[in-house]
Amino acid sequence: MTLGSLERSSNISSTFLLSGVPGLEHMHVWISIPLCFIYLVSILGNCTILFIIKTEPSLHEPMYLFLSMLAVTDLGLSLCTLPTVLGIFWIGARDIGHDACFAQLFFIHCLSFLESSVLLSMAFDRFVAICRPLHYASILTNTVIGRIGLASLGRSVALIFPLPFMLKRFPYCGSPVLSHSYCLHQEVMKLACADIKANSIYGMFVIVSTVGIDSLLILFSYALILRTVLSIASRDERFKALNTCVSHICAVLLFYTPMIGLSVIHRFGKQAPHLVQVIMGFVYLLFPPLLNPIVYSVKTKQIRDRVTHAFCC
Repeated sequence: MTLGSLERSSNISSTFLLSGVPGLEHMHVWISIPLCFIYLVSILGNCTILFIIKTEPSLHEPMYLFLSMLAVTDLGLSLCTLPTVLGIFWIGARDIGHDACFAQLFFIHCLSFLESSVLLSMAFDRFVAICRPLHYASILTNTVIGRIGLASLGRSVALIFPLPFMLKRFPYCGSPVLSHSYCLHQEVMKLACADIKANSIYGMFVIVSTVGIDSLLILFSYALILRTVLSIASRDERFKALNTCVSHICAVLLFYTPMIGLSVIHRFGKQAPHLVQVIMGFVYLLFPPLLNPIVYSVKTKQIRDRVTHAFCC
């Protein structure tokens, strides 16, 4: 064994170090206050959406069943990051074991790509409702919705399942510091003391085959929806049809914009300030679960009425 090999083996780390907000470590306790508020609102908001849809028979329709899938996914994303984020900002617990880190990144990526699938399913729901209204009930039956949900979950699990094992085979030496308060594949693989080309290629393949395809199909769905809406003679009917899509469009923008931005920064933005990466990371994982329930509660009359009734009575 060479001297270099001995030095690398002696520097192999068994843990990673998560990071808070660089340069503001002395304010982590104060920063934890808005973070706690975000998590609390996210969890309560998504639980409220699920409770209302479950207890209100009139909401047992395809649109709201897909919304319940979105709420479950957002709830899972919040719970995945909550322990490590609050651990860092409350008590400075930065250490995370390799296996725990790999498990966390599996659930984060799996749920992220599941959310992408759910958003595509919701776009399909809006397409059928506007472009094929007479066949809406016969196309989107409960059986079909269940199969769409299972297929979305199966695709996400199948694509993300290899990642922890691909990372586990690497030795990790040198600095074990991660940029975020949670683990991401594209960041962990850069700490490996080995050739990560296979991981990089597979990671790009997963992004393209999920987020890439889903976003293109969502755009295509809305192109067909817009064509149908423009053919409607009545201005009021056109507005009413488009208004049913506003909540979903907001959810799509809330999810894809920070996700694509963070992915671009990690892969190509080597000169980007570290603080930008941290902020984009928080926006990517914290804002969609926070804002989706608010958007749907404000823009969807049935849910808004039920929420108002629940809190006013």
